[in-house]
Amino acid sequence: MNKKPAWYILLFVVVVLLQVLFVNNLQVSGFINPYFYVLFIMLLPVSVSRTVLLLLGFVLGITIDIFSSTPGIHASATVLVAFIRPFMIDTSNLEDQDKGMIPSLQNFGFRWFLKYAAVLILVHHFFLFFVEMFSFNGFLYTFLRSILSSVFTLILIVISQFIIFRK
Repeated sequence: MNKKPAWYILLFVVVVLLQVLFVNNLQVSGFINPYFYVLFIMLLPVSVSRTVLLLLGFVLGITIDIFSSTPGIHASATVLVAFIRPFMIDTSNLEDQDKGMIPSLQNFGFRWFLKYAAVLILVHHFFLFFVEMFSFNGFLYTFLRSILSSVFTLILIVISQFIIFRK
């Protein structure tokens, strides 16, 4: 790992606390709900094993579920993101020396990070909102809610990249 495990533990705690204490309260008419905590899964090193990635995705999601009183919805969405993440990175054609790097805006550039984050956030939000709804009855409403929440989350995550990885 490029960073020490203590840095990832701190990142986990900070992301969960930010989500639970602040970001959960950033709702626009109950329609736009950002989920910033996905950033933790995105910032794990490229070299982390798939098993560890899935396990960390579950732990992150179930932690958010406990604080949000949502039985497993966030856990299932973060496990899906953790499952898809290696495929997103593999499509980047990274060279062997890049395998220990953190997939961040600073390390891979704005365009790459924006595409990487947008896909993972969209997958997370679509899955989360449709499982939460557990119906296609309000398809257009849920679709629009997923898109707008994803855009808002993406903006928060890109801003965080400038804060976390300042030079």
